[in-house]
Amino acid sequence: MNPGSEGRDWVVLKPEYLSNALQNAERFRACLREWFEADGQDHPWRKTTDPWAILVSEVMLQQTTVAAVRAGRRFELFLTEFPDLATISVAPEEQLLKAWEGLGYYNRVRNLQKTARAVLEDWGGVFPRAVPDLLALPGVGPYTAGAIASFAYNEPAPIVDGNIARVLARVFDDLTEVDSSQGKALLWNWSEELLDKVNPRIFNSALMEIGQVFCRPKNPNCMVCPIAEFCITRVPDRLPNKKAKVKTIAVVEHALVVRKAGKILLAKEEGSRRKGFYRLPLRTAEEVADLELLRTSKYAITKHRVTLHLYRALEAAGQELRKEERWVPLKEVTELPMASPVRRALEEVLS
Repeated sequence: MNPGSEGRDWVVLKPEYLSNALQNAERFRACLREWFEADGQDHPWRKTTDPWAILVSEVMLQQTTVAAVRAGRRFELFLTEFPDLATISVAPEEQLLKAWEGLGYYNRVRNLQKTARAVLEDWGGVFPRAVPDLLALPGVGPYTAGAIASFAYNEPAPIVDGNIARVLARVFDDLTEVDSSQGKALLWNWSEELLDKVNPRIFNSALMEIGQVFCRPKNPNCMVCPIAEFCITRVPDRLPNKKAKVKTIAVVEHALVVRKAGKILLAKEEGSRRKGFYRLPLRTAEEVADLELLRTSKYAITKHRVTLHLYRALEAAGQELRKEERWVPLKEVTELPMASPVRRALEEVLS
């Protein structure tokens, strides 16, 4: 592969004969195991078999990169604040959201609390081992159930995440859309057939890490990949195949910066996108037409592309305070949950 070339599909030269992963499953497993035991990364969540800690790591990593979680020690800090099921089960929502701030997809932390409460109420505080029982917990899907079963209990449960989907699509050179029903069924079948039932914890960890380290979305490092001999595709950059992306939605927000007697006006989100988070008060373009523009920033959140304009105001423009708005002492702002782009913009104008 040529790492400096974008927009082109580079062919990986392969021998005429390649080992079929399914027909040579034992060798496939051995290659993964030997590589992982020698060179697997030393992530903090791999040092525990506590199902609560494993659930936290898996939920945290579902929509957040390993690098981001490691860089901020987010996994360790979260477990310091919520070391067990009992602690998180009684935590107020504001505390949950603040602890999750910057990781995005905030329903994940709400679901962690729901799962903790269910394990306490229905299982006496002990996570079940069987995948069907884990699937019955709120917020736990097939991947998370398999991860808890295999990583905490070393149960022979297959898993498929984005990394594994990419690896398997390339190993079998399969063009089926991985996010289609047919594609998902194929991936789960392959994962189950290939699974090392003696060492499922190692196998699942290794296969995911192959996707992170070698079988990357762009510029995969095929030449030194430990399972290269089993990979059929010659054009890995074309895989995995996915459904067409959802079109982005442009959003323009006009926010007020209103200060008075050491306080600032904030609003608490009630909508589904950031429920429970604090933000600056929003007004229409007409209501802020005569106000001083302080700054403009842009950011993305899921399918939305947001342009945020901040205006200086001596009072709430357009009308009296709305029911979701209240005055907050400036010294308390850092303790409130707030979306990272909004916090950055606010900190800049306040400084």
